Amino acid sequence: MPTSIRDNTQLPEVAFFSFFDLKKEFSRCCPDTTISAPDLQVNVKEHDTFGVDHVRRMSSVVQLLISTKYGHVFVEPETVTDRLETGPCMTSELINDNTVVRARGLPWQASDHDVARFFKGLNIPRGGAALVLNPQGRRNGEALVRFENSQQRDLALLRHKHHMGNRYIEVYRATSDEFLKVAAGSSCEAIHFLSKEGEAIVRMRGLPFTAVARDIVDFFGDDIPVAHDEGGILLVKYADGRPTGDAFVLFSSEQIAVAALNKHKLTLGKRYVEIFKSTAAEVQQVLSRHMTSPIIPTMPAPAMPLSFAVPIGSVRNCIRLRGMPYSATVEDITLFLGDLACCILPHGIHMVLNQQGRPSGDAFIQLSSVEKCSMAALDVSKGGCHKKHMGERYVEVFQCSGDEMNMVLMGGTLNRNGMLPPPGMEPMPAPPVSVPATFPAHPAPVSAPFILQTPHGALLMHSPLPHVISHALGIGYIRIFGPAYLPYTPYLPTPPVSPTTPPAMPIQQANQPPIPVQGSGIQVRMQGMPFNAGVTDILSFFKGFNITSESVKLLYNDKLRPTGEALVTFPSLEDSHRAVVENNRKMMGSRYIELLLI
Repeated sequence: MPTSIRDNTQLPEVAFFSFFDLKKEFSRCCPDTTISAPDLQVNVKEHDTFGVDHVRRMSSVVQLLISTKYGHVFVEPETVTDRLETGPCMTSELINDNTVVRARGLPWQASDHDVARFFKGLNIPRGGAALVLNPQGRRNGEALVRFENSQQRDLALLRHKHHMGNRYIEVYRATSDEFLKVAAGSSCEAIHFLSKEGEAIVRMRGLPFTAVARDIVDFFGDDIPVAHDEGGILLVKYADGRPTGDAFVLFSSEQIAVAALNKHKLTLGKRYVEIFKSTAAEVQQVLSRHMTSPIIPTMPAPAMPLSFAVPIGSVRNCIRLRGMPYSATVEDITLFLGDLACCILPHGIHMVLNQQGRPSGDAFIQLSSVEKCSMAALDVSKGGCHKKHMGERYVEVFQCSGDEMNMVLMGGTLNRNGMLPPPGMEPMPAPPVSVPATFPAHPAPVSAPFILQTPHGALLMHSPLPHVISHALGIGYIRIFGPAYLPYTPYLPTPPVSPTTPPAMPIQQANQPPIPVQGSGIQVRMQGMPFNAGVTDILSFFKGFNITSESVKLLYNDKLRPTGEALVTFPSLEDSHRAVVENNRKMMGSRYIELLLI
């Protein structure tokens, strides 16, 4: 089955979607016997052909069971669902931890149906394939998948590093809590929408704010009918009722949904509209993000204070690189920029991490002039770097200012159409400031405290004066939700670095003495972790111990790559001893972890 999926070979459905489990049938036939199925006297002429002899033995067992000696009747075959059913998932559902896996490395355009096809032959319950979104609402290449029972979950784990198209997919164990955080929601609108009959969902982005459901139905026309007419459309809105420009559309079959994708970037009103495959979990996540607080826990404040220089201002002397390989380094960026690399300002490279502390594939680069940034943002066919390849991936390049960089870090959207502020923010005029009559030939980064991150991972605005916030961040935006936390998770920049200088902040390396983590306690060093392990993985590893995210410090080398090591601070010597005794050489994914008391 996996080989047929990889080679895109169509198999006859009758032969592969119903079966009898021979071991179970034998147990039903002879429930009281002490003889096991392999002990049956079955005479088969061996041909030493892989698979053939095994099938012959199975056939002989079946003939023996239906013989007059046993008289067994094969009544009801087990079935495998031939398609994934889209539907809502409730936070109150009871899900066994042994039925969930995490698939990592999915193509960005993959849908839940593509995930179901990857696990073809295994039963996924209604709404059981959930694609994970990053804080900006874009897919991060991961999915959490729930199966009917633990046996099927174990079979799913055997698909580890099988291929989906030309990409291999990593499959790991996951928990029910992780699945529910992504797939479940409490939005009545989402539940009502997902409860309607339909097989496929697409997401529309960039709609005119005046668009209504009838406009979307007319946009697709009679050739691409929307399921339930206007009732098959869910317009996404902010908590205050303002439209976001997003909508989800329900179709009766996947074939119609694929046809709808042909409308991608066609014009509705005066705006072109982007159309993507979507999932029930994405509907839940997007509505939760716009209507409530984040559904995915935010990253805690790192032990190392983020008081380094962050660019501010409206001068567009920065570029944003989006879609880099996760393993990209400063050297990769300089090779990517080519001759323009010599224009990078000192400490002008800002690598961006997601809320798990892992590379997000984004970076912001400060160049010596606006003109150099404009050159870099040109398409590769015109001598620029936009859509130029870095390794096996093409990278998008956008020109931006320091203000726009801060907006993206807080969840805003920057593309060639301009800048959209983060959810829950609206533009405001920047306060008047005095500016010098002349500017330096090479503008340097402006030192400003980076106050995006609090101990709870969200931006907390204490000051009632908008201009104080604008001055601190160098931006012209204010909150409109009052004193609560913002409904999104910001990204985190690494300390800024230069192509020819060491990092601006001390980076903990594997061969150096440990840097003490703030607060009292005893530290334990973890060695041999997977390079993609994050804070949440470490907290799961030490589940049951009295530690928080603030107790964990991931270690990086001088190229800002993970070393596979971390420092974890325990509140007492007794706890640290117990952690080492109980968890030393315990598995994290496919690797065992060594623990050292320091």
